[in-house]
Amino acid sequence: MNLNGVILPVITPFINDKFDAESYKQLLKHYSDKDFSAIIPCATTGETSVLSDYERDEIFDITVSNVEKPIYFGIGGNHTSEVINKLSFVEKYDVEGILSVCPYYNKPSQKGIFEHFLKISENTTKDIIIYNIPYRTGVNLSNETLLRLAECKNIIGVKDSCGDISQSLELIRNKPENFSVLTGEDILFYTNIVNGGDGGILASSHLFTEDFTDIYKNVKNNDHKSALEIWNRLSTIIPNLFIEPNPAPLKYILNQQGLIKRPELRLPLVEISDELKEKIKIVGLK
Repeated sequence: MNLNGVILPVITPFINDKFDAESYKQLLKHYSDKDFSAIIPCATTGETSVLSDYERDEIFDITVSNVEKPIYFGIGGNHTSEVINKLSFVEKYDVEGILSVCPYYNKPSQKGIFEHFLKISENTTKDIIIYNIPYRTGVNLSNETLLRLAECKNIIGVKDSCGDISQSLELIRNKPENFSVLTGEDILFYTNIVNGGDGGILASSHLFTEDFTDIYKNVKNNDHKSALEIWNRLSTIIPNLFIEPNPAPLKYILNQQGLIKRPELRLPLVEISDELKEKIKIVGLK
C-alpha cells in the first residue's frame, strides 16, 4: 500500500531555549485521535537544523512512546557519510522510516544527488521519503533522477515542494504504482489529490486537521463537490500561515490555543510580527 492521506510534520516546542517535553507530549496527545496517516518529528517544521543530538534522541523516545501511528523521522543533510551515521538514531527504533532532504548548499549534480540517496538506501532497512525543496536547498531533483531512485525498494515516496506545478503533475502521471507523491506545499494539496497524487505532508494540518482529512476522503469517494467546498474556504486562509517563516505563525496560534506554553523559536528564526498577529486575528486563525 502507498503511503497516502494527510501527514503531520510536528513542531518542536521550546521554553527558555530548551526543548519543552511537556508541551510536546501534550501536542502528541492532542493529535493522537486525529486521522493522520503518519507523523514526522524533526522535519523542517520541527526546526531540525537547530536541534542537538541529545534533543533529537529525546524527541524520538517521546514520539515512539506516545504515538501509535506510523512515524518517519527527519534525517537529512549535505554530507552523505554524516547522514548515514545519523541513521543510528532511527535504526534502534521500531518505526517506519525517515524523511530525508536533498543535499543543500553544496549544489550537487543530478548524479551526485542520485548517489547520495542510493548510499542512504543501501545503509538502512527503513523506508525513505525523499524531500525535494529547491528553494531551500539550491538544487532541484529532476523527475528522471527521482524515478530512477524510486526503483530502490525502500525509497517509497517524495515530499514534493519542487515549486513547478508542471513538474509535479508530470511526476504524478509517471510515478510507479508503489511510489507516493506527497505535496509539501499546503496550498497545492487539493491539486495533488485530484490529479492522482497521494496526499500531503502539511504544516497547516496542525490547525485544520479535520478539514484536510475530510477533503482527502471526499476526493477518494468521488464527492468532489463537498471536497471543493471545504477547499475553497481553506485555501483563502492557508497563505497567511506562510507570510513569515514556518513554523513561527503556527507556534503563535498553537500557543494562543493553549497547546504549547510559548511560541518560542530558535535563532535565526524569530516570533512573528505584530502586523501578522493582527492579520491572523482578522482572518479568524486565532
